[in-house]
Amino acid sequence: MLVLLPPSEGKAASGRGAPLKPESLSLPALAGARAAVLDELVELCAADEEKARTVLGLSEGLRGEVAKNAELRTAGTRPAGEIYTGVLYDALGLATLDPAARRRAGTSLLVFSGLWGAVRIGDRIPSYRCSMGVRLPGLGALGAYWRTPMEAALPEAAEEAASGGSGASGGGGLVLDLRSAAYATAWRPKGELAGRTATVRVLHAQTDPVTGAEKRSVVSHFNKATKGRLVRDLLASGARPRDPERLVETVRELGYVVEATAPARAGRPWALDVVVREIH
Repeated sequence: MLVLLPPSEGKAASGRGAPLKPESLSLPALAGARAAVLDELVELCAADEEKARTVLGLSEGLRGEVAKNAELRTAGTRPAGEIYTGVLYDALGLATLDPAARRRAGTSLLVFSGLWGAVRIGDRIPSYRCSMGVRLPGLGALGAYWRTPMEAALPEAAEEAASGGSGASGGGGLVLDLRSAAYATAWRPKGELAGRTATVRVLHAQTDPVTGAEKRSVVSHFNKATKGRLVRDLLASGARPRDPERLVETVRELGYVVEATAPARAGRPWALDVVVREIH
């Protein structure tokens, strides 16, 4: 199972470890594209703070993020699973998973990034600020920029995750797509792989006290927290659903209320709604 996650907007500080080693990052097919984004981002932030702040969409209070980006090549690093923070990652709680679940996380989780394209949670990276919605002056919109290199790297990553990281042929496997809309623009599965992909939406169900009618809505904070808990439960269970139908069964076995919609035609992903009544 390959799980696609968005990054967090805010990030932990860079570590005290060795500086970035681009060649050590997972998905080596993205190396050239990463180098191009890193070069332009560092140059932009080192040369013109005000322009960089505008390009990155940063408020005055986040001015320090520009200086941080300018030092990306020399800053200390830490595992990506520690760099990314926020609601989803708090609920996921990588640090508190048992050893077996953490190993599964290392081969299953892939975090999308405007700067790196995508990284695994064990990849050592510095803290940075560059969302997928950024349009760099030279490379253009990052969502569009990443599509071509992702086409080569992501199907291979899905196959590797299906094999459990053993390198043996997995014969296909599930892709669980939990990315936000901005990060989904960088890669969309196609063909047979799309048929093995499931997207997830979290809906908060409430009953009108007068009419008794049920109303459902999407709540951003709760959406992220529920997705984090869902991934944690899947990793802790050791379940390895190989297709969306089995995923629905597994998630229900874990105690979630799920409604699934199969694609209307081939080459489209499944759509899963996780319905919850309590926000916590």
